[in-house]
Formats: sequence, C-alpha cells, structure tokens
Amino acid sequence: MIHVFRNSLRHSHETRSRTYGLALSFAHPDSLSPALYLLPSSDRVRRGLLFEKIVVSLGESVVEERMAMASEPHLPLEIGHVLFIDIVGYSKLLINEQSEVLQELNEVVRETERVRLADRAGKLIRLPAGDGMALVFRDSPEGPAECALQISRELRSHPNVRVRMGIHSGPVNEVVDVNERSNIAGAGINLAQRVMDCGDAGHILLSKRVADDLAQYRHWQPFLHDLGVCEVKHGHKIEVFNLFTEEAGNSALPEKFAGKGSDKTSGDKSRRSAILVSIAALILLALGAGSYVALRRGPSPVSAPTSMPNDKRIAVLPFKPLLPGSGDEVLEFGMADSLITKLSNSHELIISSLPSVRKYSGLEQDPVAAGRALQVDSVLEGSLQKMGDHIRVNARFIRVRDGASLWAATFDEKFTDVFAVQDAISEKVAEALALRLSGAEKRQLNKRSTENLEAYQLYLTGRYHWNLLSPPEIKKSIGYFEQAIALDPTYAMAYFGLADAYRTLSINGDSRPNDALSKAKAAASKAIELDQTLAEPHVTLAFIHVWFDWDWTGAEAEAKRAIELSPNLSFAYAAHSQLLTALGHHPEAVSEATRARQLDPVSPIINTLEGLAFFYADRYDESAASLQRALELNPNLWIAHLIRGKVHLQKEDYPGAIAEFTLAGQLSGNASEPISMIAFTATQTGDSAKALALQKELLATSQQRYISPFNIAVTYLGLGQREQCFDWLDKALQDHDVRLCFLRVDKRWDSLRSEPRFAAIAQRLDLQ
Repeated sequence: MIHVFRNSLRHSHETRSRTYGLALSFAHPDSLSPALYLLPSSDRVRRGLLFEKIVVSLGESVVEERMAMASEPHLPLEIGHVLFIDIVGYSKLLINEQSEVLQELNEVVRETERVRLADRAGKLIRLPAGDGMALVFRDSPEGPAECALQISRELRSHPNVRVRMGIHSGPVNEVVDVNERSNIAGAGINLAQRVMDCGDAGHILLSKRVADDLAQYRHWQPFLHDLGVCEVKHGHKIEVFNLFTEEAGNSALPEKFAGKGSDKTSGDKSRRSAILVSIAALILLALGAGSYVALRRGPSPVSAPTSMPNDKRIAVLPFKPLLPGSGDEVLEFGMADSLITKLSNSHELIISSLPSVRKYSGLEQDPVAAGRALQVDSVLEGSLQKMGDHIRVNARFIRVRDGASLWAATFDEKFTDVFAVQDAISEKVAEALALRLSGAEKRQLNKRSTENLEAYQLYLTGRYHWNLLSPPEIKKSIGYFEQAIALDPTYAMAYFGLADAYRTLSINGDSRPNDALSKAKAAASKAIELDQTLAEPHVTLAFIHVWFDWDWTGAEAEAKRAIELSPNLSFAYAAHSQLLTALGHHPEAVSEATRARQLDPVSPIINTLEGLAFFYADRYDESAASLQRALELNPNLWIAHLIRGKVHLQKEDYPGAIAEFTLAGQLSGNASEPISMIAFTATQTGDSAKALALQKELLATSQQRYISPFNIAVTYLGLGQREQCFDWLDKALQDHDVRLCFLRVDKRWDSLRSEPRFAAIAQRLDLQ
C-alpha cells in the first residue's frame, strides 16, 4: 500500500492533538486521472465532515480510505484505539457451551490489568459483539496491544477459549443505541474487525497504522512482524502485522496468507520506489503523456505452510546422560536428531531443528525455560545411558505453558533395539498431540533408513561433527558419512548427510566448487533415488542449482518439491529465498526468508540467511536485526559476522566493517572472503597499502591451497585494477565459484556493469 503523503488522523496520546493534511491520490495508472482530496481540519470535523476512506491506487497497490459527508451535522469525532476480539469456532458450539466460553472470556478480560487501569481512568469503552467484543481505549495506541498480550498470556490456561484479535487506531464517534445507551461506532471499529478477520486462533494482528505507531518505541520493535497485504470484505486490501512474543500471540503464518505471494510494499527501498513512480506519474500527467511503464513482477513465493495452532510447535532437546560423567554426546545429540527427523514427517508439526536446540544440552537445563526460548508449546526431553550392549532411555513430553507432563516412559532394551525405542517415543508423542496422521505419515513415522546399527552410529557421528559448522568439523563429518555408506549402500540419510556436508563446505571455506558441489549433487541425487519421500536432499539440490549450476528453473522446482514433501521445513524456504535474491526479486526473497525464520525462529543459520535477504534488498537495519539475533544464538557464527560487516560497509561505517571482517576471519580459520573484504574496505578509506599487502597474502596462499578467485577479484576491484579483476572473475566463472550467483544484486560491482566483459559474465550466468 502506497501513501504518497499521509498525515491524516495521526493521533498523539502525548499531545492529544489531531492533525489533518493533504493526501495525494491516483486512480489506476491505466488512466492516470488524479484525485486530490483535502482532509478536513479538526474544526471542520466538528462542523460535520467525517473522514472515512481515501482510495489510493497505484499499479497493483491500493490504500483504502475515502471521505464522506456525515449524516449528522454536529457528529463528534475522535480517535479510538480499538481491540476487537472474536471467539474462534463459536458457532459450532452448543448453546450452553457458547454461554460458558463467552462468560470465561469476559472474566479474563475484566481481570486484565490493562483493562482495569483504563476503566478506572474512564478511558475505556466495552462493546459486546455476539461471539466476542470490542474494547476502545481512549488513552494510548499501546493500550490495545498491551491488553491483547495480557489476554493471550492468560488464555493459555483456558484451552477451551480460542480467540483471535485485531487492533486498529481510527475515527470513532459516540452514538445512542435503541435502548438509549451510549455506544461507539465508526470506521476505527470496522477496520479493527477486518484486521482481526485476517487471523486464526491465537493471532494478534495489527493494522499498519498501529504498527507504525508502536515501531517508534524500541521495546515494541522485536514483536512486530510484517505479514503483507490481506484481502478482506468487498475486495479491500489492508497491510497487516503480526504481534507475538515468546509467551503470547501466535507466530504461525495466518491461513489467509498461505499460498499467496507477499504484496508488501514495506521496506525503505520499495517505499522510495513507490513515491518516485507517483511523482513520475504527476510529471507525465502534466506533460499530457498517456502511457506509463509497469515494472515486471518477479515470481511469487511458493505455497506457505499451513497455519496451525501453537500446540503443534514442538522441540526435541538433546538427550542428557543418565548419570553425570557418563555422557556420550554423539548418541545424545543423535537420539534427538533421529526423533526430529521422524516427527518432521507429520505435516501438522513444526519442529525446531537440531542447530536450534543444541545449545539446550546442559545437565541443569530447565526444559520449560528452553521451550519458552524456542517459542514452542511442547518439549520432548530425555536422558540415556549405554551400558555394554544395553541402552536405558528415559523420555518425557512436557507442555510448556504449565510444565505439565503429557507423557513419560522408561525403556531398558538391548542397544540393537534402539530403533524400536525411537519408534515408540515418536508414536507416543503423536498420540499426546492427537495428530491426524495419514497412512503415508504413519508409515513414515515408523520408517527406518537403515537396519545396520554400526552404519547408524557412524551417521550419528557424522551429523554431530557437521552441526559444529566449522570447516575442519565438516571435513570430519564427510569421513563418517562415507563409512556409513560403505557399510550400508542403501542408507539414504547417510547420502543426504554426505551431500549436505559437501554443500556446506563449498560456502563455509575455501574448497574448489567443482569438486565439492559435484560430489554434493551426486550424493543428494542418490539419496532421492533410494528414498523419494525425503525432502532434505531436494533442499540441497535447490542450493546447488543456485550456487553452482546457475539453473534457476531447476532450483525453483527442487525448492517446491521439498516444500510439497515437508511444508514446515525451514531450509526449503531459505533455499527458495536464495534463488529469489539471486534473480533480484527482493520482496519475495524476504518473504520466504522470513517464513523460514517463523518456522525455526531460534536457528542461527536461518536468522543469518534472513539477514542476507534483507541485505541484498537494501534493508540494512532489518538485516542488522536478523544478524544480531543470529549472533545472540551463536556468537561464533563467522558468516553472520561477515554479512554484518557488509552491512557496516554499505552504511560507510568502515571501522565497524573492519572489526566484523576481522572477527569473521578469526572464527573461520582465516578463510579468504573476510580477508578480501578487509582489503576492499581499506581501499574505501584510502589505505591502498594495506589492501595491496592483503592481496599479496591471498595470492601467495593461492599457490599453496585453493583460494576463491572471486575473493581475489574483489581485491582488484577495490584497487581499481579492472583488467586483473576481470581476469580473476573469468577464473571464478570457470570454477563455478559459489559467490558469483549474487553478482546481479551485489552493489560492489556497479561500477563495472557497463563493461562488455562484465556483460559477458552476466550472460554466462543467465543474469543479464
């Protein structure tokens, strides 16, 4: 939605002032016929003009608001901050059940602290709405948001009361109803209800106007999540934000947004572009021009995961040793990893990935606290001990909101029966959550990738080292996966582990892409050949097609296939985001990256990839926020430091950039990319001597081991040595260097885009 100029109905609860200004509006660009509305000043409002809606249409973006004359000449008007609450599934309840649920909701609302405070101050009006209510706060736009969070937290202990909530600040006026009682009506209430209608059970949705107001305060910013545009009654479109915290709200994507591309126009760049298009339209109109240029839209995001209530979000924590000092980390992490893989086969579940949960492995870790941090409703925790050829496993499934145990059991079996133990635990979790499993999902739940216990242990060891994500550990993991495959050549998951290890190594260190990614592709293809139900190898192939093959069509197909097989697999959306970023379709890329983060909110890698999508979309503050989350989760994630350094560089914070690149170099074991970025940054500050010294260091090292030619080209780019830069880019092209895939959107290369040699490279990448 594009507001060319909007100062309308901005209410400041600090000054209590209501200001009105000019709103510039266009009809559809096919006609370019303008409409200019002068919003009333506050004294005109008192004399009878009522602001309702102004329709602003520009391309495919529509902002809906229009003006109309009030029927009453002296209708009083003020801004109300409205919280609309609706009981989900109310009409399906029996009559007596409806009364009971409504009474329960009323009691919760009455006892909410924010309601009582506003009520005592005479700043609250409560309106019944059949299967819910509207609360109109007259003091602050924070009122309904604070109230909604308090209600949401309290309702977690009232499982029979499932509500959705919508918030909007807008014009309201006092009326007298048929019983001669004072009441409230107006567009503010109507739009709050429409915002609410975009959500599902547990959601707290905000109109963009409210989100903009709250975003001015630092403490609200982490909890505001732009969902994009929702189509409501009569085809109207409104931009909606999701409000949630670890303890309140619903972080899942609302069903109305599932399967839709994001029509968002949020983000600084897109807003600037919209304003420039509007100004261009004015100029064309003034010159009598009768045509306009429409920007070609990129591909839409793939189908979103089906929205689900929070009780289907679970985490499987790393198992702990049964006795202190007797731990086996490989087996403990491996048990969690195996159960995550098994349970991920249910389309109803959103399961935290192993990289997300690995930090919660301490002996003293409180599972309820871990569940809250992971933003899940249920946690599976356990302990185990291997004694000779026996294994003892204690498992417990816990509801996070109250710490209640949903199921617990102890298994004392021969180690050869470890697969049966995993089957039993998975089945009990499914029963506890009352999952509606299809026949295929039931088979998947009990499916075993191997019956070879030794191969399984080697696979677990490989996964353990891979999850440490440093180049030396990834190389270790490759050896274990290869040994597992040698023992069981039909072990599909071992082939996937090998494929992902080679894929990760190609981007995580200085490995020759032709070697690493060719092996990764072969292993992923073999995994799919052995087990066509696995989603993960398709994700690996999607990344490979983007980074190595530059096969944009193939990448799209693999990402979509992965999501079809596992709709809640966060890395599938992350892979699709990388494709969209490479092609320059930034709004869609950000949408997919954010969707991945919503599915796995505390994954350091997923947050980093969201930061990368924001970075290439020129949304640097949002990129920095995503990277900050990633580094809070894993301070040693060198790639996050690298991208954060690039954010500093774009903001011309050169000391900050150097600091981040230096740290990235140390954490990566002196990978070439941080060194090349330090050299490039040095040239921006005029320190050519430092850049030349680092370039000389990289060239010398390249005689000893493989160094990315792309990174060497970057040093020549910074020094302005164009011919040598192109020579190294040609070598990168021959090697299929993974960093070339973002050449179209990487601003460092803007000065070379008009060069014929650059155009030839872009053509080879099919990025011209």
